[in-house]
Amino acid sequence: MQVKETQNEGLKRGYQMTLPAADLAATVEAKLKEAQPEVELKGFRKGKVPMAMLKKQFGPRVMGDAMQEAIDTGLREHLEKSGERPAVQPKVEMEGGEDWKEGDDVVVNVSYEVLPEIPEVDLAGVKLERLVVKAEDGAVKEALDNLAKNAVSYEDKKKGAKAAKDDQIVIDFKGSVDGEFFEGGSAEDYPLVLGSGSFIPGFEDQLTGAKAGDEVEVNVTFPEDYGHKALAGKDAVFATTVKAVKSPKAAELDDDLAKRFGADSLDKLKEQITERLEAEYKGASRAVMKRSLLDQLDDAVKFDLPAVLVDAEADQIAHQLWHEENPDHHGHDHGKIEPTDEHRKLAERRVRLGLLLAEIGRKADVQVTDQEMTQAVMMQARNYPGQEREFFQFIQQNAQAQQQLRAPIFEDKVIDLIAEQAKVKDKTVSKEDLEKAVEALDEL
Repeated sequence: MQVKETQNEGLKRGYQMTLPAADLAATVEAKLKEAQPEVELKGFRKGKVPMAMLKKQFGPRVMGDAMQEAIDTGLREHLEKSGERPAVQPKVEMEGGEDWKEGDDVVVNVSYEVLPEIPEVDLAGVKLERLVVKAEDGAVKEALDNLAKNAVSYEDKKKGAKAAKDDQIVIDFKGSVDGEFFEGGSAEDYPLVLGSGSFIPGFEDQLTGAKAGDEVEVNVTFPEDYGHKALAGKDAVFATTVKAVKSPKAAELDDDLAKRFGADSLDKLKEQITERLEAEYKGASRAVMKRSLLDQLDDAVKFDLPAVLVDAEADQIAHQLWHEENPDHHGHDHGKIEPTDEHRKLAERRVRLGLLLAEIGRKADVQVTDQEMTQAVMMQARNYPGQEREFFQFIQQNAQAQQQLRAPIFEDKVIDLIAEQAKVKDKTVSKEDLEKAVEALDEL
């Protein structure tokens, strides 16, 4: 394979690769001879098919395979020799295309952008501040109170008492549309908390003020975007019998409550809450410190960026933000969303930092272990209850999905590596100060 450089401009590279017709013919001949002993065709004994017949029968396919193999091998050898690392898969175009005929040289044009040289960064010169927050008694008490609210129980109200907001009513109901009962519209002994918003809008309001023993005809209209299309926008009537009215009773902050949440005692539950809160604070603090670190790296290092990576990132940012601004549009049947200058600026930052972190990690031989990947897959699988097996198979068969899981793990490990070498100073702050620092991240 003969290689001639056609472009060397910034990060852009272009090469013309030529495979002489004689070399291609020799390769095809060799492959056919190798296969000849095993070939059987009607009218010929095994291994006795003439070469001319083999070329006529199998030549075009073998030639196509030989072309692809020669191009792949030539490109691989060129990259190994030059040491260039393409930012994305090189673009390969064959000259002549459909006009090419046997006996012609095979000429392909290869183009790509190389990954830039990443300058060294003095990580010891990076100065970071780590915000430290201790779980105060008030925060632990607030968490306990929330647990107590979630553990609320209900007691029967006095006979004849009316149901009010936050009360629980036990009901039987049968729903009908145009006089016909519909599937899933009936239940018995259903516990409904008034004000929970768990039923169709207007349903709970019409039962507020009802008493045990009341029979109420509840008239509602299903929302236009209701999940069951046959019912969407339809008027419905629910024949409802109120069987009991109960008032909420907050759980006591005692050992019994603790045991309901898997702790041996109230003191042990407080310890668990303290650990959980401080773990949350630590995670938030890490996010603040990570932003500071990335800002410093972004300011400290500048280098040329492959346009193909920046363009792809800008398109992705624009697309994601468009869907966030149009949450009701779930499909992708919209026109092209043009990135703005702001999108491109953010894309440049992300690409620059991504390449820098990748280079730091590569030089430090940072690896994502099989155990870390397995844990990440299991965490993601929780989002697909009942379909875990299918999700595991999808990940195993999809290299891109594997990379999407591996990338954030790798980045976090590189961030930790940099933090170990940087000058880090702890600063004790209040929960409120940490919350303000986290909120400020969205403003940048």
